[in-house]
Amino acid sequence: MSESSQAKPRSSPKRELLLDTAFRLFYAHGYHAVGIDTILAEAGVAKMTLYNHFKSKDELIVAALERRSSEISDDKLKALAKVSSEPLSQIEALFDWMDVWFRMPDFNGCAFLKAIAEYTDDDSPINQTVKKHKAASIASLIDLCQELDVPDPKNLAQQIFLLLEGSIIQAHTFGNADAAKLGKNAATTLIQAAKASPS
Repeated sequence: MSESSQAKPRSSPKRELLLDTAFRLFYAHGYHAVGIDTILAEAGVAKMTLYNHFKSKDELIVAALERRSSEISDDKLKALAKVSSEPLSQIEALFDWMDVWFRMPDFNGCAFLKAIAEYTDDDSPINQTVKKHKAASIASLIDLCQELDVPDPKNLAQQIFLLLEGSIIQAHTFGNADAAKLGKNAATTLIQAAKASPS
């Protein structure tokens, strides 16, 4: 693939407005439920403007999710930078970051889980975008767990990922704002048990 084909689309105020509006509506109401006309009316832009930036609704959804993924990554890095570089502190800080998120007035669950629930086809670019985002989360956890003195860091990372994802679902489904704290306590217990296991 050439460098030009990998280049990110050039940002513009209208493109950013469309992404802001689309993501907000998708997050609140669902991906299939929100049509292009609704997005255009809310953003106050012409249909031609949208198709100058995105070839289809699916492409708009992918771009919105990719931007959200970048925002989450940046937010997590800022949260991790505030604590010790020790891996346990870094892992616990992920749950602390989610604790803040769960208490935000506009918290409405995980935009990526919502997307993959609506786009179940493995070949869908939206489905693939979700999996790429989640795989990156697992990869970062593996990196942290490899710094711990545990026999199977990859398995531990998968278990912590389950706790992170489960915390989101519990907070969203039951309105339990303390879900991240529960997940954090469980993760700490898992890590301590893994450290105590013979190599």
